Amino acid sequence: VRRLLPYIFILALNSACAAKPVIVGQASWYGPGFAGRPTASGEPFRPSHRTAAHKTLPFGTVVKVTHSSTGRSVRVVINDRGPYAGNRIIDLSKRAARRIGMLDEGVATVELRVVGCRDSYNRCESAGQ
Repeated sequence: VRRLLPYIFILALNSACAAKPVIVGQASWYGPGFAGRPTASGEPFRPSHRTAAHKTLPFGTVVKVTHSSTGRSVRVVINDRGPYAGNRIIDLSKRAARRIGMLDEGVATVELRVVGCRDSYNRCESAGQ
């Protein structure tokens, strides 16, 4: 058993340091027309906050969204469900879309990487998950 300990340690360290998976797909943004309306998490939608809608990620998940063409990125908190149009993987708030430079495009190819969780969302737990 003692001979196996270094290997077990290396294996555990390797899995702890493994890169987070990256999801690539289309992003869109939604804004003023939804301002003040409740999101699926129950909080009002605020286009001026860095938030986003995703179909399955738990509420409170922090996601780094990187515009594939420009390399610009923004961190957003998932607080809504969607998108419901096309094959899009995330809907960004207006502020988040502006940060990565996709306001004029409307839809852009992005990379998503989960980077954390907001404690105020009860450790990223979501009803129905």
